[in-house]
Amino acid sequence: MVRAGLSTERLVRAGAELADEVGFEQVTVSALARRFDVKVASLYSHLKNSQDLKTRIALLALAELADLAAEALAGRSGKDALGAFADVYRDYALAHPGRYTAARYPLDPETAAVSAGPRHAQLTRAILRGYDLPEPDQTHAVRLLGSVFHGYVSLETAGGFAHSAPDSQESWTRIVDALDSLLRNWPTR
Repeated sequence: MVRAGLSTERLVRAGAELADEVGFEQVTVSALARRFDVKVASLYSHLKNSQDLKTRIALLALAELADLAAEALAGRSGKDALGAFADVYRDYALAHPGRYTAARYPLDPETAAVSAGPRHAQLTRAILRGYDLPEPDQTHAVRLLGSVFHGYVSLETAGGFAHSAPDSQESWTRIVDALDSLLRNWPTR
């Protein structure tokens, strides 16, 4: 018997909220059952196991991020687009640390292919068209941007910049400026 009010979507959203509160690593079907004050077995009609829950949270996070990034990029190009895109990732990570971690959860190839993950690469490449980078340089630049954004956000959310000057926002702005300069002056072979 399915408990009234429980649905896969509701459970995934609650799991995402739980991830933001206690960390993505701590999210399990058992923890979610405690949140709803139900027995674990009552959730198995909606979720296969904790891996299924985490995969679904990852898919939710990827979709949320892609939607926010697409909205932020609309009508922008060049440095303006780069800054808006970077800010979406940083703001999302700061507001939703568990979901941000979930967006990095390893997905099987089939699930990854139908997720919002490819949209992230497409959005990044849309920004790079404004810098007129050919392939394979465009792929290198996608990887560079992802590495810089994720690395900075990971260090910032771990408190890595909390005890030194200048302010983290000032460094973030300078880094986006430096990335813009690098992309405009991409090294050629």
